[in-house]
Amino acid sequence: MAFETRITELLGIRYPIIQAGMSWASSNAELAAAVSQAGGLGVIGAGPMYPDDLRAAIRKVKATGRPFAVNVPLYNKRAAAFLDLVLEERVPILIASQGGPKQHLARFKAAGVKWLHVTASPAHARKAEAAGVDAVIVVGVEAGGHPAPDEVGTLVVVRAVCKAVSIPVIAGGGVADGAGIAALFCLGVDGVQLGTRFLLTPESNLHPAYKAAALAAGIAGTTLVGRGKLPIRVLKNDFTGEYDAAERRGGSADELKTIYDGSSLKLAALDGDVARGKVEVGQSAGLIDELVPAGELVARLVAEFDRAAARLAALRPAAGTT
Repeated sequence: MAFETRITELLGIRYPIIQAGMSWASSNAELAAAVSQAGGLGVIGAGPMYPDDLRAAIRKVKATGRPFAVNVPLYNKRAAAFLDLVLEERVPILIASQGGPKQHLARFKAAGVKWLHVTASPAHARKAEAAGVDAVIVVGVEAGGHPAPDEVGTLVVVRAVCKAVSIPVIAGGGVADGAGIAALFCLGVDGVQLGTRFLLTPESNLHPAYKAAALAAGIAGTTLVGRGKLPIRVLKNDFTGEYDAAERRGGSADELKTIYDGSSLKLAALDGDVARGKVEVGQSAGLIDELVPAGELVARLVAEFDRAAARLAALRPAAGTT
């Protein structure tokens, strides 16, 4: 992967590999630091953190001397404090999600912060581009956590966004190895984001039971819960079974809400209750069978990409064709 893209140039990273900002999983310094030191872009997931903890994590990752980012969900009740911290601590890159960028961009541009915005569709990507963001991130329905409500697959939504905007595009959803990275580059992206693959590393900040459940999953081991509102992709477990059964029998909105609200990501990620908690992982969990240290993983992804790219380069026209 000895090549430059608009994303490597924009962010100052060696490889166009971005570790997703995952609530709980990357809400620490260790994962982001390891990815950044290996040449990718490490991301601290601010979502569940308190400001003092976020400040400490930023300073630890900053000490590596490598580019890194903080992911801030703009709907979060602590979002304003998180954004202030990004500026105070001179974080070089912000990844914003679940909210509009327009009201914030001026002060971040003035501070030289690169703003990457998570978008759900070509229309959202165009709005973010018009607002002035530096790049957009888009993932397909295969992704863990909260994919777009319209449930469009990665191949389609990524290609549509690449055609819709002129700024750099980072894409993900269903990617677990270098072959998946190569596939997305064929669609026209400038960088690739991996979530579940980096979730399954020793450095990710998750309960061991969570990681074990994800490693044991097959490619059909996840489901979407909460369709029609804000869907979430999670491992199938007792919680999803109860929710699905209530949906099938036509349960009321109140009943579904009670079941949905009775579970949480924290229950699985922090407490290790993988039967009743929301175990957020993507379909790519079925392609992963071991925990790999994050720095070693980046090197492995690069080697896998190089093999996939060499295979593509070796393709030749069939005899008798031009």
